[in-house]
Amino acid sequence: MDDRPRIVFFGTPEFAVRSLKAIRESGYLIAGVVTAPDKPAGRGMKLRSSPVRMYAGENNLPVLQPERLSDPFFIGRLSELGPTIQVIVAFRMMPRAVWAMPRLGSFNLHASLLPQYRGAAPINWAIINGEEETGLTTFFLKEKVDTGDIILREKISIGRNETAGELHDRMKVQGAGLVVRTIESIMEGKARASSQEYLVTPGLQLKPAPRIFTENCRIDWEQPSEKIFNLIRGLSPMPAAFTMLKMSDNTFHHLKILKAGYEKPGSALPPGSLVTDKRSCLKISAGDGDISIYELQLSGKKSMKTADFLRGFGSRLI
Repeated sequence: MDDRPRIVFFGTPEFAVRSLKAIRESGYLIAGVVTAPDKPAGRGMKLRSSPVRMYAGENNLPVLQPERLSDPFFIGRLSELGPTIQVIVAFRMMPRAVWAMPRLGSFNLHASLLPQYRGAAPINWAIINGEEETGLTTFFLKEKVDTGDIILREKISIGRNETAGELHDRMKVQGAGLVVRTIESIMEGKARASSQEYLVTPGLQLKPAPRIFTENCRIDWEQPSEKIFNLIRGLSPMPAAFTMLKMSDNTFHHLKILKAGYEKPGSALPPGSLVTDKRSCLKISAGDGDISIYELQLSGKKSMKTADFLRGFGSRLI
């Protein structure tokens, strides 16, 4: 009989795969993997598995895909797996009956230095707010989201021009290492979890990280250029900051901006004005400067460099 600790992993997106892979390659026994049900996607609406489901299948790991985490049948199946520890990375909220099940607890990997940026989109909001530093935190779950006792934290600097996608890719690698170290700490009895309340000092402003909605993504060109620049990189590549681009035939096109820079002072034109040579330069004036667009995407089109866009659409710009 295998007497290794039994780990049950909860995760869905690609960010979580790296942690699952690191746990497996560290020699821990993965008793099961819980992920989202397959969902229809694409033009043919064929069922598509989550990245975690695909990795688990490729490595013959037992998988559970409950519609509802409170389903008694699922809870019974989970109990049969006999989890010693549950690891949660990029997953949805779960009921107490699930997270309280393991003898040594359930812990979550969160992409911020808690208690800052509690919520669904910490990577995006840290960049949108112009932070120069963020981090990763592992913590034991409790009833209120992202408030559990902290096990380990690790700081990460944010590059001046770094996008959310680029930071995401760095954090998933570093986060996987933190997850393995957290498991080791718990198994060796060295985990000294501390309350987040001790980190909330007088005068500290806690910044939230709520889910990103469409209204968060539309660019307000009256805003300062640096703020717009941070919004663009904080939403790149997905869901992407956007604006409506007016063409010479008076039609409007949904334009996502994926890579950009800013300069101030700028052209001194009214905010939202287009500045272009129709060959390689495309700028839009902001509240105190200009946003230079380097990579973009029109609705229904693939992303492209600005020069390629201008070759196809430059003659139609006002």
